[in-house]
Amino acid sequence: MSETKAGSQTIGCRVTSCRYNTRGCDCQLSRIEVEPKCGCHTGEPCDESLCGSYKAK
Repeated sequence: MSETKAGSQTIGCRVTSCRYNTRGCDCQLSRIEVEPKCGCHTGEPCDESLCGSYKAK
């Protein structure tokens, strides 16, 4: 994360099965890790931009 952006972003999230989801639309974490699906290099957004910080409720 760029030092100039630190502290100025918000994280919107609609994954209600995640323990960090609040009110069905916000993430409690101050930072998330975005990761590609393991072993997959399709270039498709659904495969290349998974939330690596996800934890089930």
